[in-house]
Amino acid sequence: MENSKCVEMSLAGRGMIPYSGCNMREREHMTGELSPIDKAKFVAAKRAAQYVEDGMRVGLGTGSTAAWLVRCLGEMVRDDGLKIKGVPTSTRTAELARDVGIEVISLDEAKWLDLTIDGADEFDADLNLIKGGGGALLQEKIVATASDMMVVIADVGKEVEALGAFPLPIEVIPFGWQTTKALVEETLISMDVLGRDVSLRMNGAVPYITDEGNHILDLHLKRIGNPRQFAMVINQMPGVVENGLFIDICDVVVVGYGDGRVEVRDINAGTVEKERLDFVESDNLFTDLME
Repeated sequence: MENSKCVEMSLAGRGMIPYSGCNMREREHMTGELSPIDKAKFVAAKRAAQYVEDGMRVGLGTGSTAAWLVRCLGEMVRDDGLKIKGVPTSTRTAELARDVGIEVISLDEAKWLDLTIDGADEFDADLNLIKGGGGALLQEKIVATASDMMVVIADVGKEVEALGAFPLPIEVIPFGWQTTKALVEETLISMDVLGRDVSLRMNGAVPYITDEGNHILDLHLKRIGNPRQFAMVINQMPGVVENGLFIDICDVVVVGYGDGRVEVRDINAGTVEKERLDFVESDNLFTDLME
């Protein structure tokens, strides 16, 4: 594809099928101002797509990084004949999956999944996560826990020493949400956190509504000293449906860098693999690399 200005990729030494094309919208995007973060998300998504095999039932995450993954899988369906069934974690992911040719089914139809691939807002050294920045934490957690394996794709900027810099979302039912918010604020006083501000997520002038018809409270905690304990305590409150802490759910994190490097961390095997996805671009699109 000499004149297409599309990104071609290969994974040296691992037999990966070269990245052979992209649709027109992706082509236009990639030949424009693709930021180092987007490059990192893209290579992480391409690497994570290697976990998907023919016939799998795959949970499809929500958010900008997961959207790259869905596009990559759509290309594999179109060009390589990959046959999978996708279980989306939000209506917008479902729409994208259908647009790129992935067969979409519900979790009730699938019953159990071989694999879920999703993004994260934060992850720590134990592969514990904060998720829910995109507002789909409830469906994301249900799908992830109904899977044999969860793979998270993220750019390197999502790694933290301690969870909590990203506001922790909790999904609450609309009835009595202000009372629930007050209970949460009171409980935070006795928790090992650095911040205690709680805000209702808004969508313009009205509260944000999740796919399940609920509200989201964002907890600005700065640091969570004991995420496991925090998740248990917060979920015991009446009115709280679920929280955005994913503890002992993630198996693998694929970390992408803006220069094509990827790092695959497997918590169960205790391994860290470093690889490189090589970009070939005639106009030196990728000269501004993330270190």
